[in-house]
Amino acid sequence: MSRPLSWIPPVVAVILLAGVVALGQRVAWKLPKASALLGAPQKSPDDWCVAHAVPESICVECGKIKPPPLEWCKRHGVNECALCNPNKAQTALPPAVSEADRQGADRALAFAPRPENSKKCKLPERRIQLASSDLVDKLGVTTEKAGRGEVSEWIEATAELANDPSQVARVSARADGVVVEVFANIGNRVKKGDVLAIVDAADVGKAKAELLQAVVDEELRRKTILNLRNSEGAVTGGRILEAEATLEEAVVRTLLARQSLANLGLPIDDFRETPSAELPERLRSLGVPTELSFTRAVAGSNNLLAVRSPLDGEIVSRSAVGGEAAEAGKPLFVVANSSRLWISLSVGSEHANKIRVDQKVFFSHDGHELKDAATVTWISPAADERTRTVQVRAELDNADRTHRAGEFGLGRVVLREEKKAIVVPSEAVHWEGDCHVVFVRDRNFEKDDQSRVFHVRQVRPGAKDVLAGRHVTEIAGGIVPGEWLAVANSGLFRSELLKNNLGAG
Repeated sequence: MSRPLSWIPPVVAVILLAGVVALGQRVAWKLPKASALLGAPQKSPDDWCVAHAVPESICVECGKIKPPPLEWCKRHGVNECALCNPNKAQTALPPAVSEADRQGADRALAFAPRPENSKKCKLPERRIQLASSDLVDKLGVTTEKAGRGEVSEWIEATAELANDPSQVARVSARADGVVVEVFANIGNRVKKGDVLAIVDAADVGKAKAELLQAVVDEELRRKTILNLRNSEGAVTGGRILEAEATLEEAVVRTLLARQSLANLGLPIDDFRETPSAELPERLRSLGVPTELSFTRAVAGSNNLLAVRSPLDGEIVSRSAVGGEAAEAGKPLFVVANSSRLWISLSVGSEHANKIRVDQKVFFSHDGHELKDAATVTWISPAADERTRTVQVRAELDNADRTHRAGEFGLGRVVLREEKKAIVVPSEAVHWEGDCHVVFVRDRNFEKDDQSRVFHVRQVRPGAKDVLAGRHVTEIAGGIVPGEWLAVANSGLFRSELLKNNLGAG
């Protein structure tokens, strides 16, 4: 016979099983904490985003709002270009961006090939968020405003300084003779026309004697004709004609003698106005300044020939020695005017087509650099057959005599100058494999927790230069002046991007 109440255990088991099923559905089949089972008060879960190191409640990277599609700027080759769309700029006030800024960026891109960004780069969707505003200082990250500055692009080439050939004179006597006096030495500054030396040349005395004889003969012929014409018919016309012919011959001899003196550097134009009695003395001192002092042996010589400087300059070489022979055409002195020098540059043929007349050139040697620029005046139409370089010449104003002919150094030809380019410190720009980026601080960075972010912005680098002793990079698209960028230690943000990219992969 069956026991009474034997049905109770199975019924209780079914009830307990139903309770377990109901509880499992309620807690999603997760085992609740002991405190919950025991009826103790529960603590809220940790509000922290491990991936991005900020409270999860304010994490912009994990937010449910999906960023809008990136907008590609064809003009400057970047995503999210604040230069063409100032409303994307992270500035407190609307940025003062002009068409001149955009045209400056256009010139930078047109001048030379620039590093390109991938259109598929998604980094501009990313942001670097900080848990607190003072964390920037703790990390050692500094921020600076993007601004405007002067940048230039150039090429360098080996260069040599040389005198302008038209300003170098090899001074010699115009006739063979003997050097009797020397008045200039190496290093002396001289003016055009200054007497450098005196040469005793027999040809000078001979030319003076010929002129004197020709003048006397011409005067005699003139008197003869005058007497014949005053003879009142006592002389035939044929004799007068003969006398006139001999006068013409005498005039020609006078002109030839005068030209001989001029060829020796002793021109005499008004000799006809000099009385005959005074002409010998005048010819003796012709071309020799009376204030010069001579030795007694040559003071009364008719053979003295002054050797004069043909230009303003400095004596850079001297071979004249008193008592030694002087040959016509053999230099006794070399006078150079170094107030203007030539810079001769040997430019590689791959760069020569970028050089234009009137471009600026700076020359440096042994740590010394030109303060004032020279100017390109000539570009060779052919390359050197041996070195395959193209010769470029620039003229340098050297009035202060700072530089010297014969010095070697480097010449820098300025190819492009931009007076008001958008520039940032070079350490603010990072290459991320397929694009260049900077980290732009949010306009409301210090106002609320959700704005403590740095936006990742694509940029297009242009020229690199040194401005006020610091390396800067021209930005030809992507940002505008007035935006704050992470500069020193901004590589920490780059590392954060890399870490997150690896985690995502």
